Amino acid sequence: MVREYTGHGVGRNLHEDPQVPNFAFEMGPLLRKGMVIAIEPMANVGDWHTKVADDHWKVLTADGSLSAHFEHTIAITDDRAEVLTCI
Repeated sequence: MVREYTGHGVGRNLHEDPQVPNFAFEMGPLLRKGMVIAIEPMANVGDWHTKVADDHWKVLTADGSLSAHFEHTIAITDDRAEVLTCI
């Protein structure tokens, strides 16, 4: 799992706080009612390190291995987490 990027809060601006780690080695923020977050894991077949392409936008695996990335937006309600994105 890539460790250099995180999920994030969703609101009026791009990539708001809190940062939400996508790997189990680190505790993230306490989730509270009313929060909307994006969970964005990036799984690599090889090493977890990445590099940014010459276009300054694409993220590639540093070792050239295959990778997959997806994002789900989740709202924290009174009694559960509700997935807002379609699968």
